[in-house]
Amino acid sequence: MPTTVQSEYRNLPLDSIVESTMNPRTSFDEAALNELANSIRSQGVLSPLLVRPKGPQSFEIVAGARRYRAAQQAGLESVPVRIVELSDAQAIETSIVENLQRRDVHPLEEAQGFAALLRLEEPKYSIEQIAAKCAKSPSFVAARLKLTELAPAVTEAFLKDEIGTGHALLLAKLQPAQQEEALTACFREDYVSGGKPRRILLPVRQLQEWIERHILLELDCAPFPKDDPELVHEAGACLTCPKRTGFNTLLFAEIHADACTSPDCYQSKVDAFVAQTIVAKPKLVQITRTYGKPQDNSPAIPRSQYVEIRAEKPTNQKQAEWPEYKTCKFTTEAIVTEGSDKGELRKICANADCPVHHAKKAKAAANDGAFRAAQEKQRREEAIAQATGLRVLSAIAEAVPVRLMKRDLLFMVERLTAMLDERRLAIVMRQHGIGKPKNSADTPAKVIASFSRKAEESILGRLLVESVILCSTQSANDNGRTLKEAAEVYKVDVSTISAKVKHEFAAKDKAKTANSATPKPPAKSAKKSKAA
Repeated sequence: MPTTVQSEYRNLPLDSIVESTMNPRTSFDEAALNELANSIRSQGVLSPLLVRPKGPQSFEIVAGARRYRAAQQAGLESVPVRIVELSDAQAIETSIVENLQRRDVHPLEEAQGFAALLRLEEPKYSIEQIAAKCAKSPSFVAARLKLTELAPAVTEAFLKDEIGTGHALLLAKLQPAQQEEALTACFREDYVSGGKPRRILLPVRQLQEWIERHILLELDCAPFPKDDPELVHEAGACLTCPKRTGFNTLLFAEIHADACTSPDCYQSKVDAFVAQTIVAKPKLVQITRTYGKPQDNSPAIPRSQYVEIRAEKPTNQKQAEWPEYKTCKFTTEAIVTEGSDKGELRKICANADCPVHHAKKAKAAANDGAFRAAQEKQRREEAIAQATGLRVLSAIAEAVPVRLMKRDLLFMVERLTAMLDERRLAIVMRQHGIGKPKNSADTPAKVIASFSRKAEESILGRLLVESVILCSTQSANDNGRTLKEAAEVYKVDVSTISAKVKHEFAAKDKAKTANSATPKPPAKSAKKSKAA
């Protein structure tokens, strides 16, 4: 725009003025409009409308649509205006900047205004220039612009005020396929007596934590090269991808990890990298990290048929004797093609006759002192892990808030505990001090059910979370993942609990060693028999 613009002030009839189709404001609050109309009735239009000529007797509003509508509502026949000769580009710029400086503009309208400025051919705007023009920060403008890319369902929820601006800004940074999934994570259902469940909007902080756990993929762990623009041609290189948090710092300023926000793109690159690597190395062995049988017609070797050679060095002499720290003449390179860590290269031994990694003489090995020591160490580590898990489970249960009705909690607890095996039922009974069945007819499940019916809601809430975690641990694929995720949700410090359990075990071992080193008193001699 020129620095000086010729203008003329006068009154114009309302029927000679038309609204602009370029106005970023598309919604007008009726209550605020009524209030402005009442003010105009008593005091008139205090600030002239900005208009430009559109014909001999026609003028288009550049700024002042609310005042124009309020004046119509107040019954005025004319309003004061400032007439300025403006080009289309100048009119758009003036209209957008003037409206964006008002507080009652919806963030979506604000975003559409920023987008319209970016689309101008003359003058040409950058995000930084828009930010300076509107007295905003560049990161603010970049985040607002992403609101124009919201999925339809998210846009509808935002316009209905079902979610806040903070939620919408977080969702807008995701790809459309993930936005609707993340939208459901904005709410929890609250059950009330005798009524339908109602949705409760969760804080923005909880949505961000959910996105970091379920959507973002750390690129430091990616098996594929991040600087290869041809791996997936349409995606380009990760280093310059706007969906990468480490590159687009203007949009992802609050996220410090270098992560990918597009799981579909990430997975396509993993698949392309695997295919490319197998073509380049046709003799490369393919392995699966999943449990159970591989997929039909899969060339991947299942976990039970290979031993993975650890890349790190053993930390002590005992570990140095373990098979996974040794190499053999059958050691070969493999690539993970199924399951977790897909695309990563590993060293394995898959030869069933290897005396190092697939020894046949298990009985002889069991008699070896080093083997027994390793077994004892493994048992001790498992005991520490189990004790730590139980402590973590208790800490999580104490953090569970009371949210559901008692009948709902009881319904879920009874059905979840019925799914537990005997070992896990015993854990539940021990956690809550439930006595063992008094007769053979009372199974542990029945005893827990009886205890549950008499328990308060807070205890049922603990039982519910504990049962969910214990049910999950019955799956071979869980590997403690559910317990770890629950600890994160309920802010339980696992490392502190683990350290305390290890300290207690060490103290027990020390006491046991001390007791074994104490010499036993000599046995008393038998009394001499009386003389006949």
